[in-house]
Amino acid sequence: HLVESGGGSVQAGGSLRLSCADSGYTFSTDCMGWFRQAPGKEREGIAAIDSDGSTNYADSVKGRFTISRDNAKNTLYLQMNSLKPEDSAMYYCAAEIHLTTLSSVYSYDSGYWGQGTQVTVSS
Repeated sequence: HLVESGGGSVQAGGSLRLSCADSGYTFSTDCMGWFRQAPGKEREGIAAIDSDGSTNYADSVKGRFTISRDNAKNTLYLQMNSLKPEDSAMYYCAAEIHLTTLSSVYSYDSGYWGQGTQVTVSS
């Protein structure tokens, strides 16, 4: 029930905004997050936002990425600025994640994960 959009190709230094639409009934009370996975690497949590607006970021994106949510629209966002080639990856949104550890207990094929949107940053 999570659908990401907004990915694409951009040059280094550019910006993109990802969106994640949630058709579930518990969006406003869920801790939501963004993960990314580059080829040959583990999926990593990069940003999370709790129901009260508290946020947490991985060091690799802190100061460049901003996570936000619109509970009226059941939509999660990730504003990505100053993009670098190493930010290239498939980006996933996830529901009911752990804020402080940026992790999920749910399997990737569960309804708690989206299908992903590709971000490619060229140098």
